[in-house]
Amino acid sequence: MRTSSTFSILFWVYTKRAIKNQTNIYVRITVDGQRVNISLKRKIDITTWDEKCQRAVGRGKDARILNQYLNEVQTKIQRIYEQFQSEGIGLNSQMIKARFLGEDKNNLSFQGLIVYYNEKMQHKLHKNTMAQYKTSQRYMLEFISEEFHMDDIPLAKLKYSFIVGFENFLRSYIPKAGQSKIGNNTAMKHIKRLRRMVTLAYRMEWIDRDPFVNFKMKIEKKERVFLTKAELQAVEDLTSSIERLIVVRDLFVFSCYTGISYSDIIELTNENIAIGIDGNPWIMATRTKTGTPFKIPLLAKAGHLIGKYSEHVRTYDTDHLLPKLSNQKLNSYLKEIADLCGIKKNLTFHMARHTFATTVTLSNGVPIETVSKLLGHTKLATTQIYAQVVEKKVSQDMEKLRLIIE
Repeated sequence: MRTSSTFSILFWVYTKRAIKNQTNIYVRITVDGQRVNISLKRKIDITTWDEKCQRAVGRGKDARILNQYLNEVQTKIQRIYEQFQSEGIGLNSQMIKARFLGEDKNNLSFQGLIVYYNEKMQHKLHKNTMAQYKTSQRYMLEFISEEFHMDDIPLAKLKYSFIVGFENFLRSYIPKAGQSKIGNNTAMKHIKRLRRMVTLAYRMEWIDRDPFVNFKMKIEKKERVFLTKAELQAVEDLTSSIERLIVVRDLFVFSCYTGISYSDIIELTNENIAIGIDGNPWIMATRTKTGTPFKIPLLAKAGHLIGKYSEHVRTYDTDHLLPKLSNQKLNSYLKEIADLCGIKKNLTFHMARHTFATTVTLSNGVPIETVSKLLGHTKLATTQIYAQVVEKKVSQDMEKLRLIIE
C-alpha cells in the first residue's frame, strides 16, 4: 500500500503475542525510512488474517466491519500526510501519528510554529531582529535533529526538558570555523527567542502548559564599556592618510556626541534635521530597532561633521547626512583606530553610544531622565545601568583621592 517513495502504510498483527489465537492489529507508518507503530485497539483471530492483503479474510459481518474500519484508518492517515504536504511543514512519521491520535491539538509541528511565528512577526519586527530569530531557529532545529533524530517534532514535545536540553546544546555547541563559542548571555538570547515563540503557542492554546514556568534565565551582568574623556579626545585627534579610517573615526565621534546607533545613523537624511523648541538644529528620527521616536539637540561637534560631509563624494549623490559602511567593516576598522590611539579596550561602534550616555552626558550632569529620552529608551531602568557605571567611576576616583589626602 505504498503511496510514494517516502511514505507507506502497513497493517500487521503480532502473531508471536497471540493468546488463544487472538492478537492486536497495528498500523505502521513509514516516512523516509523512519517508522512508528499505532495500536488500533482491535483484535483478530490470526487464522483469519491475510498478511498479503493486510485485511481479514471472509465475507462475514465481523470481517466486513473490521475491513471497513481499516479502510477508514488508511484513508485518514493518507489525508493527514497530504495535509502536511499542503501546509509545507517538515514531515516525519511521529507527526502523522500525533495528528492521527489527536495529540497535536493545533495540527502544528515545531517547524510549523516557526513558519507561523515568522509570518506574524515579519511586519512587527525589524529585518535585523528577524535575522536574529532565524539564526536562533537554526540552532533549535539543529538541537531537534541531534536530540530526537528527526527534522521536526510535534508541539507536544515542548516541555521543560526540551528547554533544558536546548540550553545544554547551546553551551556545548562546537562552533564552525570562523565562529566564536556561544557564551552564556548569547545562549540566553537564543532561549529568550524560543520563549517568545512558545508563549505565542501557549496563548493560542496550541500547547496545554507553558514549559518556561519553572525555567530561570541566567543573565551575567556585564559592565557597559565606554571611552574616558582622554580616550575620546585621542580618537578625535587622530590623523591619518587612510581615508576609510578618517570616515570611520567621524562616524564614531558623531555617535559619541549624539548617542545614535549605527543602524540609525546610516538612515539619517536632511529631513531628519529640524529646528527644535530652542530655535537650534535638532536631529529628529525614529529608532530602527524599537520604533521609538527620538529628538536630540545637535551639539557643535556633531553638527561640524554633518557640514563636513554635506558636499563629500560619499554623500553628494544621496540625501544621507553621513557616509555608509557595512557594520562588519566598521568594527574592523575601529580596531585599527584603537591601536593607533593606544586604546586597549575592544573598540566597537556600539561603545560610542555607551560613551555618549556616560562620558558626554551623565558625567557632565545631564539628568538620567533626559539621557533616557535622548537614547530612545522605553524604560528608565535601561538607562540606569549607565548611571551605575558612572557612580562606580566616581567611587574609584574618590578612593584615589583618599589615598592622596591621607
